[in-house]
Amino acid sequence: MATKASHEHCIFCRIARRELSAHVVYESEQVIAFLDINPIRLGHIQIIPLEHFDYFDDLPTSVAAEILSVGQDLARALKTVCNVSRVAFLFTGGDIPHAHAHVVPMVEFDDITSRRYIVAEHINYCDAPRAAESDLASCAALIRASL
Repeated sequence: MATKASHEHCIFCRIARRELSAHVVYESEQVIAFLDINPIRLGHIQIIPLEHFDYFDDLPTSVAAEILSVGQDLARALKTVCNVSRVAFLFTGGDIPHAHAHVVPMVEFDDITSRRYIVAEHINYCDAPRAAESDLASCAALIRASL
């Protein structure tokens, strides 16, 4: 269910309120985009609405449209900055209940892979490694300059 009020302990609300630091690459009156600290690939960006909405289907159409538009702009920047020909854009929602989109530079064809296509019956997952602050800072600067 959509909740317009900010959630006190939601990590993305805390980033939107600037209580937690983030490597911001874009911000408007409705959304903020920042580098994921546990990126699939360096340059992996999260786009979130500043207001709290649990899931993407709770978003007002205007906010969802801005997230998509910003995602397209960021994808073009990532193609240049990360020297890739493809960038993935997806809404997920399984990890943090605050609507968000991922924009991921695709280095390998399986950077974003569905379990449906994995042959192994038992799969182990681990957290993606945390990116170095210096790598995030320089990547964010390059992305902002490319917008």
